[in-house]
Amino acid sequence: MTEIHKCSMRKSELVALAAAGVIAGCSFYDYEKRQPPKIQQTTSAIQPIASPSFDVYAIGEAPDFTSIENVTAKKRAFFDYLRPGIAYENQRVLNERNRLDAIRDDFVSGMVSDRDIEYAKTLSKRYRVKLDSSGIDKQWLDQMLHRVDVIPEALVLVQGANESAWGTSRFATQANNYFGQWCYTAGCGVIPLKRGEGMIHEVAKFTSVQESIEGYFMNVNRNKAYEELREIRYQRHLRGESLTDTTAALALTQGLLKYSERGEEYVKDLQAMIRHNQPFWKDNE
Repeated sequence: MTEIHKCSMRKSELVALAAAGVIAGCSFYDYEKRQPPKIQQTTSAIQPIASPSFDVYAIGEAPDFTSIENVTAKKRAFFDYLRPGIAYENQRVLNERNRLDAIRDDFVSGMVSDRDIEYAKTLSKRYRVKLDSSGIDKQWLDQMLHRVDVIPEALVLVQGANESAWGTSRFATQANNYFGQWCYTAGCGVIPLKRGEGMIHEVAKFTSVQESIEGYFMNVNRNKAYEELREIRYQRHLRGESLTDTTAALALTQGLLKYSERGEEYVKDLQAMIRHNQPFWKDNE
């Protein structure tokens, strides 16, 4: 398993914590190969993937983005390449969310089943939320309802573009890493050319771009650093607002201050990219 994370810390903090085997404020992600998510009919703003005719991965090998000279053509090629993979992950999360909502309803009605408990254990392990030995309770449900939810396509796309230089970076081409995720075991990834003295991190290597996308989803949905993003999303959910349109993407950027050492400037860059590329977003087509 490859352990990865992406968060903002000072060099001294990273060195000390990595040496101790602990990374405070950051979660780790263990990739697990899974079967394709079953496509379910739903009234949610997320629409099911048109066809489940893929195997384990929704997207294949990336095209050579460096060979596309026209800027608009490169953007379109990049977005079109990643979109099925993002839809795949959102559908997986939506399936989990639908099941979680059913468990919540059973809990409220006092009719939690053994099947509910078994699925809750599966979700607890995947999303790193401890399930008390006494079973499902309000605290567990609250944490899970914050974590198990979709991420706006536009947000994922611009972060992928920003972190991978539109699919042309060394980390994207050599490690299938489109989201700048780090790992801390020797040989787990690609060593940054400008890695500071005393630093031990590498940029995680993935077996596929789809694996990189899943790593991003689980990182955002589990990492303590992005609790604010999940709270923003949760409140939108409670208000019945879209979680998938451009407005949602812009709102959720405010929860990514710790994704980069650049903090607010990084968030402003993402917002500018979302606005600048509005013609490519589905709710603006």
